[in-house]
Amino acid sequence: MNKEKVINYLIALTRIYLALVFIVSGLDKINNLDAFAISIENYRLFPTQIINIFAITIPWIELISGAFLLLGIYIKENSIIIASLLVVFTTAVIIAVARGLDIDCGCQGTFDGQKVGLLKIIENVSLFIVAYLSMKFPRQVLTFIKQY
Repeated sequence: MNKEKVINYLIALTRIYLALVFIVSGLDKINNLDAFAISIENYRLFPTQIINIFAITIPWIELISGAFLLLGIYIKENSIIIASLLVVFTTAVIIAVARGLDIDCGCQGTFDGQKVGLLKIIENVSLFIVAYLSMKFPRQVLTFIKQY
């Protein structure tokens, strides 16, 4: 196997990992909308009136983008969506840390009770790098649907 092929498969495997993270996260949040709404509210960044809108829409965006990424549908576009979500999520975590809030991040819904902090920031930045690589190099390797 040549070097380019190995790189393509590594990028594809990280893309699949990223997709699964967002699929699991989205499904858990959809099944626990109240808990996710409370997680959003705990950040104290948004007016109460729009928290439910975010709690309802964000998990579906995560689920659909993750599923499309897993299947290899519009890899570049869905990587951009996920990277954008990660920028927003990471910014919220940084603000919470700067404010000294001791809250669960709510990142994986009820699946992960991780607190906001440096580890969560590093994790999000790592996922962002994977999304960036998938966006920059949207290889049609390990996809269920080929696009031309």
